Amino acid sequence: MSLGRSSGVLLHPTSLPGRAGSGDFGTAAYHFVDWLAGVGQGLWQVLPLNPVGPGWSPYMSPSAFAMNPLLVDMDDLVRRGWLEAREVAAEFEPWALQPDAQERIAYGRMAAARMRLLWRAARRFFGEIGLGTPRFADPEFGRFCEAQQSWLDDYALFMTIDGREGGAEWQRWPAPLMRREPIALRELRRIARDDLLFWQFVQWVAHRQWSSVRDYANSKGVRVFGDVPIFVAPHSADVWANPELFDLRDDLRPRVVAGVPPDYFSATGQLWGNPLYRWERHRAQKSRWCRNRVAPRRPQADLVRIDPSRGFAACGEVPADAPDAIGGRWVPAPGPELFDALRADSGQLAIIAEDLGLITEDVIALRERFGLPGMRVLHFAFDGGPDNAYLPHNFAPDTVVYTGTHDNDTSIGWFAQATAHERRFVQTYLKSSGTEIGWDLIHAASQSVADLAIYPMQDVLGLGTEARMNRPGMSNGCWDWRFRWEQVQDWHARRLREISAAHGRNGLRLD
Repeated sequence: MSLGRSSGVLLHPTSLPGRAGSGDFGTAAYHFVDWLAGVGQGLWQVLPLNPVGPGWSPYMSPSAFAMNPLLVDMDDLVRRGWLEAREVAAEFEPWALQPDAQERIAYGRMAAARMRLLWRAARRFFGEIGLGTPRFADPEFGRFCEAQQSWLDDYALFMTIDGREGGAEWQRWPAPLMRREPIALRELRRIARDDLLFWQFVQWVAHRQWSSVRDYANSKGVRVFGDVPIFVAPHSADVWANPELFDLRDDLRPRVVAGVPPDYFSATGQLWGNPLYRWERHRAQKSRWCRNRVAPRRPQADLVRIDPSRGFAACGEVPADAPDAIGGRWVPAPGPELFDALRADSGQLAIIAEDLGLITEDVIALRERFGLPGMRVLHFAFDGGPDNAYLPHNFAPDTVVYTGTHDNDTSIGWFAQATAHERRFVQTYLKSSGTEIGWDLIHAASQSVADLAIYPMQDVLGLGTEARMNRPGMSNGCWDWRFRWEQVQDWHARRLREISAAHGRNGLRLD
């Protein structure tokens, strides 16, 4: 797969500036696209745009198909007449304008304010078409609901019950709802019609807003780089609505969960907790559910990262009641036939394999068979010797290179905590004094033969550990970093553009 020679920036929309407590699909998103285009960057990489789950993580979402309601742009709802500007100001001023709220997302306060406004907007929207009018009375809304029915109805049901049950695990819901008995669901649709319409309305708005952002990015020569986690959250509409597709016990709880058995990196392995698939059931359905997870990304992104790609070759299986992954084992997965199906449905959507960590021959063979570009992270390159696969001189062109990812510390933070060997190696390799290690790594990534080079916005701005996005294994204090426009200086833009031009990325010329 030829990706072209390009570079871009990793930044989740929540990290954008804005006056509503977090970044979203509003004005700042368009401004960021303009900035990327102006500095010669052809890619904007985002994290999953799904609703967030425990710890506000986008990787433990209650839906693999829905979009995050907290990313809805409130100003757009004002322009459409569904909110008043004074109502938005009353929810967010003055607290959201304080410096600390501009640098960190106060998720609890922000989420409560945004959800109140979304409910108000929905009531006004449905009031316009009449309370007794079917949802299809608005043509655009109706077309969306019909097109997304395969997941949207179940998502709306799940979120409605979840709210009524106080967020309890779905296996603790009343048995008729837990087991999706038709009579119980029919009665819920009757008594909770407003709730169901609300969740459908929010998804329509979020999908429409992001589609507009993506179209604008493409018009400026910027491709959107999305993210599709292979596993889903245990507390999700996906598992509740499709229990036959997951390895569950009779009580509908997972029999085994995803993880990584003990290896060189961890003596106890990694326990992720996601339910695993019953691949034979997917095969019987011609992988329809998996195909449906990727195909809808075409209107949302130009290329996507499958995370982790090794899960298509073999999954780490751990007993669900285990305290760690010591008893885990690798079990095979139907990678080739699944990728055949994904490729048939994905059209022009480019797929990137997240092949970090312990990668075996079967994973490499799968990636090479389907021509899937892999990933390299420079933070992992300097703990050994010159044969380290993450060193630029060992790259192949069909590679996406990062200085670091959302799971890494910033480059400045990484260097500050690196071993003496790593610091000596990276300084020798890059001819670096270490005083501008972030820019030195950006330069090395851009200069490499990798087709794509991606830099976290934190590295472009030269920020330390305080700006780290995620700390794997920690449930608090993650996903809340934001930047401010005043942090972005002219010299940042000039330097990034010059580096990209010097290395032949994005068709730029060095002036």
